[in-house]
Amino acid sequence: MDDGDTINELNSSSPLDQISHLALDIGGSLIKMVYLSTNREKPVDKTQNSSSKDNLLSGRLYFLMFETSKINECLDFISSKQLHYRGVQQNGFPASDNNTIKATGGGAFKFADLFKEKLGISLDKVDEMGSLVSGANFLLKSVPSEAFTYVNGQRNYEQIDHNDLYPYLLVNIGSGVSMIKVDGDGKFERVSGTSVGGGTFWGLGKLLTKCKSFDDLLEMSHQGNNRVIDMLVGDIYGGMDYLKIGLSSTAIASSFGKAVLDNKELEEYKPEDVARSLLRMISNNIGQIAYLNALRFGLKKIFFGGYFIRGHAYTMDTISVAVDFWSKGEAKAMFLRHEGFLGALGAFTNYQLVEESPFTTMDDNRYPLVEDLNDNGIIECRVRASS
Repeated sequence: MDDGDTINELNSSSPLDQISHLALDIGGSLIKMVYLSTNREKPVDKTQNSSSKDNLLSGRLYFLMFETSKINECLDFISSKQLHYRGVQQNGFPASDNNTIKATGGGAFKFADLFKEKLGISLDKVDEMGSLVSGANFLLKSVPSEAFTYVNGQRNYEQIDHNDLYPYLLVNIGSGVSMIKVDGDGKFERVSGTSVGGGTFWGLGKLLTKCKSFDDLLEMSHQGNNRVIDMLVGDIYGGMDYLKIGLSSTAIASSFGKAVLDNKELEEYKPEDVARSLLRMISNNIGQIAYLNALRFGLKKIFFGGYFIRGHAYTMDTISVAVDFWSKGEAKAMFLRHEGFLGALGAFTNYQLVEESPFTTMDDNRYPLVEDLNDNGIIECRVRASS
């Protein structure tokens, strides 16, 4: 998802657009933002749920990201677009409190005073794990073509059976990794996790490659060759497979293992190769730990989220191969198009505007509450507006 494109769309949005209901997920490394925009030109739908006091109004959900270390850029953006002042009630649309926005993540506590000082707003803190689960459930039940597998370089979109969604394992890869067993709406348990996550990749990558940003590090890994640094099974067995235990010659026996044998300094290795090896090591371990927890609880569905993934092909391929290998093909890794915004979406759902109901088609003679997913990640939706 290109955040710049989303910002440009906001800058060029119609004056008829009403922007409101901002929600934030302030993590240790990144700030994720979700906000709602509605259009006054589109009439409120009077044909739906005639017995209800609510009508449906067309809207869009936008997604943005900022580095937590540059939180002032986030504050400046909110201020310049007056996102914290856009909650005025219009067209029967319920407004958010002008002085309060929903927020989750540790930063909602850490930076509460800063938001109050700079913007004059209070952060209504929403539980972090609950937000992740709510965001994932909303996407899986309401957004078409949200979940997909990644096999042989191809995305294969999954049709989610809402009657058979639970239980599943949600693996959220942020600065660290949380693994959550989800049994239903509001029914979940954090069953495991690891401190080796996106923050580890970024931190070690910054130390080892002098990269300037997370995206720079990902781009480096895309151009690198981990076999220059990783010790493979074939390096130990003279180029042969170890078939007795199912290991091919190209399987990694030891991440960064060749650095022990090579008489080289760090500067003699290409930063791209270091980044590739680092990404492979972390992704492999997350995939293995995730499957072991799925096995522990008898779960067949494993969804991976968190901004570490970024839709990066090599990351998804590595996680998918790890899950497939350790499960002997019995389990598969599934990814989400809005992987990095689960917490922010979960916080947003606390406004109770967009219902978490299964996606329906026009053939049902009903309007879906979530209609379309644009290439830039914007979600077209219908929100509840009080009559």
